[in-house]
Amino acid sequence: MSGMRHEDYIRAIYELSREKGYTRVKEISSELGVKPSSVTEMLKKLSDMGYVLYVKRLFVRLTDKGQQEAERIIERHKTLVKFLRVIGVPEDVALKDACVIEHTLHPVTVRQLKNFVKFIENSPRGEPIWLSHFWEFCETGNHSCTRHLATIPFDQQENINQKNYVR
Repeated sequence: MSGMRHEDYIRAIYELSREKGYTRVKEISSELGVKPSSVTEMLKKLSDMGYVLYVKRLFVRLTDKGQQEAERIIERHKTLVKFLRVIGVPEDVALKDACVIEHTLHPVTVRQLKNFVKFIENSPRGEPIWLSHFWEFCETGNHSCTRHLATIPFDQQENINQKNYVR
């Protein structure tokens, strides 16, 4: 699927349909701040793409394909918000920024951010120690690991810095 507007519509339809199982053009228009005629035009496109069932003047609902796409879009958004929160971005800013960047990230990047967030969330001893080092760095501008690096022989320090963990 391409296009941030398509995704915005699918997400809005998903959110608006949760209670009743369907929504209407007027509700989508209000939610997205666009004219009803723009909604109708997009619904025709989304219907042609197989994401919505649109019965003019009656209702709009997501198809199974649309439901899956909505869940993917929402999961990506939640992942980005969680990632931004992990690095210390305030909640209100994280929500806004996630909306801006979610449409432009490559799926591989989103997958790795999701893995990173899961890694942090599932850390067996709570917050990883290096994350507390990050917070210290944010506050002081100094990296606490440099104190520990001084205890490692110089020839082994180079090996530590050169490892590549990206797959």
